[in-house]
Amino acid sequence: MVKMTGLYTTEKHCTATHEPSGSVIETDAPKDNQGRGEKFSPTDLMGVALGTCILTTIAIVAEKDNISVNGSKFSVVKVMASNPRRIESLKIAVEVPKSIPESYREKIAMTANNCPIKKSLHPDLVAPIEIIYCL
Repeated sequence: MVKMTGLYTTEKHCTATHEPSGSVIETDAPKDNQGRGEKFSPTDLMGVALGTCILTTIAIVAEKDNISVNGSKFSVVKVMASNPRRIESLKIAVEVPKSIPESYREKIAMTANNCPIKKSLHPDLVAPIEIIYCL
């Protein structure tokens, strides 16, 4: 179990603290929802959570098989629905080393699609993952 805490500071800004490490992140409401868009919004963090979860999970599996995924990266495009306001889609592109053997690539895709965040998303949220072998 991990405890995290949050504080509303002012003007749609919040801070969140990861209690075990003391690491702090800040959020702001997006410009299209009464904020200034100065920081990640809470819904932006959903996309970041998915992208980092994919990279971390791939690394855990690949490293057990002595396959390096160092330097892998992701990009995410978040699309919001308006009624009700919610995340409609998170389109993820993951760039990994082209040196990963062809015979291992299905395992990479399966691992990405079964990361804990992806498995926790509501089924109405569209979240395709594209794996690009280019690094």
